[in-house]
Amino acid sequence: MKIPSGEVRTYKQIAESIGHPTSSRAVANACAKNPFILTIPCHRVIRSDGSLGGYSGQGGVETKMRLLIEEGVFTSD
Repeated sequence: MKIPSGEVRTYKQIAESIGHPTSSRAVANACAKNPFILTIPCHRVIRSDGSLGGYSGQGGVETKMRLLIEEGVFTSD
């Protein structure tokens, strides 16, 4: 919830910020189980290589990309 609109963090950055630098996969799994996708914007969390990773919300990764485009993180070209 602390990632502002228009910004992203990586799973690794979040793992490091909670004091578990080797727990990127656990962060990804927690995002995948997020039951409050509109309240807790897990679409703002991406992979360290810049790719999107997964998205458990309706529409999957396509929706994640659309949301990030709407927030100005990516362009639609």
